[in-house]
Amino acid sequence: MKNSLNSLILSLTVLLANNAVANVNPQVNNRQIEKNIKDSLRIIELDLFWKELSRTVKEGDFEDYKVCYHEDAVVVFASGKEKSSMPISKALVGWEQGFMDTKSGKTSDNVEFRFSQRIGDKMTAHETGIFLFTSADSNGETLASYIVHFEALLVKHDGNWRIIMEYQKLNGSQEDWDALK
Repeated sequence: MKNSLNSLILSLTVLLANNAVANVNPQVNNRQIEKNIKDSLRIIELDLFWKELSRTVKEGDFEDYKVCYHEDAVVVFASGKEKSSMPISKALVGWEQGFMDTKSGKTSDNVEFRFSQRIGDKMTAHETGIFLFTSADSNGETLASYIVHFEALLVKHDGNWRIIMEYQKLNGSQEDWDALK
């Protein structure tokens, strides 16, 4: 919640700064100010989306996790040895046990996102960045830790953002992750 509040405060600051510039310089294009406002609101919505996706992983909430994806979504895995592309329905079958293990307390999973580029309009978004996925057993021993460069194509469906394409491009490093603070 703190991050979304910080995003909202930052967005409002940008909006106020744009208004101040417009008042000082009447040459400023009102369309650009309007675009900045719309972009800021989209980014806030998407920040909340990614926070919700992270919550579902952390809590092992498989049902809410599935809702983060459009029913026709495609996942592309290019970061490992075996390159593949598949419908989200197939990927979810492989991921479900991990959610069940987290929900039962057998494991503790977490995913965080950082972004290098965010493009979109009120109904579509293309997000480029890195995610960090970690998994530990009930004793706190690390089972997995992945840093992956990814792209996601999202659509706003019935007022909610949904991933329509997730492209896990290549493995990243701690330096890559740190560079996107």
